Amino acid sequence: MSEPKPGPSNACTFSSPKKKRAKKTPMNSAEKVTVINVFKHVEETWPQDSYPYKTDVINKTAEVMGISRATVNRFIKEYKTTGCLKSPPKPSPRVSKIDTLDDMDLGAIRRKVHMFYFNNELPTIDKVLEAVNSDETLPSFKRTTFYKVLKKLQFKYVKRNRKSALIDRDDIVLWRIKYLNTITKLRNEGKTIYYTDETWLNEGHTMNKVWQDETIKSVKEAHHQGLSTGLKNPSGKGKRLIVVHIGSNTGFLEGGELIFEAKKNDGDYHSEMDSYNFEKWFGQILLKLDANSVIVMDNAPYHSRRKEKIPTSSNKKSELQAWLKEKNISFEETEVKAQLLLKIKEVKDIYQTYVVDEMAHEKGITVVRLPPYHSEAIQNVATEEAWQKCIDHVIKEEQKMLKIDGIIDDLVDRFIIHVGESSSESSEFTE
Repeated sequence: MSEPKPGPSNACTFSSPKKKRAKKTPMNSAEKVTVINVFKHVEETWPQDSYPYKTDVINKTAEVMGISRATVNRFIKEYKTTGCLKSPPKPSPRVSKIDTLDDMDLGAIRRKVHMFYFNNELPTIDKVLEAVNSDETLPSFKRTTFYKVLKKLQFKYVKRNRKSALIDRDDIVLWRIKYLNTITKLRNEGKTIYYTDETWLNEGHTMNKVWQDETIKSVKEAHHQGLSTGLKNPSGKGKRLIVVHIGSNTGFLEGGELIFEAKKNDGDYHSEMDSYNFEKWFGQILLKLDANSVIVMDNAPYHSRRKEKIPTSSNKKSELQAWLKEKNISFEETEVKAQLLLKIKEVKDIYQTYVVDEMAHEKGITVVRLPPYHSEAIQNVATEEAWQKCIDHVIKEEQKMLKIDGIIDDLVDRFIIHVGESSSESSEFTE
């Protein structure tokens, strides 16, 4: 009786051809080691009746691994030269167009939206996009990218009676109103108001336009007449410098600058600053300011390090209890985590202070923070006369911002569909 042959269910066959390794990412050290091991195995198991030429062994290794012969050869050379195999360095993170926008650009885009309201017109994405792209001082965007920019600016898109409009989120509206009321009150009290911000400058920065003598046609002619052919452009952008400064209506504060060289050149100077360096500079600045003065700054992360971390739902129950005990806040041992979080939420505003605010408070100085991307309320210039003009401009912008939220409410309310309307009343607004 013959032995039974394996049926189809026992067979392990692959009808498709061998696949090559996808060239999506470079091979890491573990994959390189595998290639070397396969190469050694092929060499050791080569048929005894033929000589294992290196070229033949490399070809067989490449075939087994699904990679090119050049790749196998390169790994063998690396292994023999260095005695080890390393993974390639990780590629630098890709910087999107949105990440390259600075606060001035974002503030200008926000103002484009608000200008529609000042003109008694509802802003839509297409309208604002057209206005931005037609402005030569601003970058041009595709619609999908511009949508992400508006989301970053914390606008929300609302539908009203077959019409759509972009409006600020409620928390941004409240933040703006609070800031404007506060800064107006402090200015009316006669307090000195300082503005601080950061910017960057390339070492090879130059003017786009200069006066050029068009009568000089050649280098030889310029040499004979004792003249020049004009300035030469720098060979490159050069190093990037980060500049931090502070000033009031009398100009920049003497000795208030902080200038250092950026380590990266990725277009986002905010990544070069951190809380430690800013707070160190800020502590020195406080000693130079007038008593009972005010400092206006934006809400950059390095301006906004919390003095104390407030527990959240990600903390363990025992950590919530420990925090409440430290603050002498009573609770029952039987209370569940949700109840403890509610107790923390009721008092967290008391303990949610910023380090720089506390530093300023100890010197009798008040810190006021701008809403996100409201750069029109803070300016940087060079001379005392320019500073005063700039302060006047800022005050005008503040007065415009005080009006904008009322204008938005009035204009958007005209297109509200009330939930209580009957179907016959609202049908004329449906698509």
